[in-house]
Amino acid sequence: MLLKKYLGPLNKENPILVQVLGVCSALAVTAQVKPAVVMGISVAVVCGFSNLILSLLRNTIPQRVRIIVQLVIVAALVIIVDQFLKAYFYDISKMLSVFVSLIITNCIVMGRIEAFALSHKPIPSFIDGLANGIGYGLVLLIVSFFRELLGSGTLWNHQVIPQSFYSNGYLNNGLMVLPPMALIIIGVIIWIQRSIHKELQEE
Repeated sequence: MLLKKYLGPLNKENPILVQVLGVCSALAVTAQVKPAVVMGISVAVVCGFSNLILSLLRNTIPQRVRIIVQLVIVAALVIIVDQFLKAYFYDISKMLSVFVSLIITNCIVMGRIEAFALSHKPIPSFIDGLANGIGYGLVLLIVSFFRELLGSGTLWNHQVIPQSFYSNGYLNNGLMVLPPMALIIIGVIIWIQRSIHKELQEE
């Protein structure tokens, strides 16, 4: 039962598909698989460790400064992640631009702190944050897979669609690389998920 609870964000309780959180960054970073994967990992790390730290501090934080403390801790973690990417994955860091910094305002991170970390022990809070970050990353991976494949003919910047297809008249779908297509793909995924899990339609 506990495992099912923590696996919820990967499916029935996915933060993007069910709670409709973190959609803005999903539109912006999913034109290619590589930045989408890095963004998903970054959110998972920040969400997991912010949950862990704030769960450890939950009984010592005055209620009136609760949000300020949360923002400071999340901001510190985001800066660490951002500097790590700039040091070791500079090209990807440039592709993600300001969107890594905007993890600070990601509803998933703050939402899990408020909904879970402040009322649960550290280890379960860490797992919850990590699971929600991974659930977010999975949606980014699916969306970026179709956008890069159909929009650029590549995956992870490697040519996938054979040159012979282009020689015979195949053209990449230029609409797929535009942000509105990410919203459409997410909408299709939500429709598929809710068709499979009928109980979500009643929520």
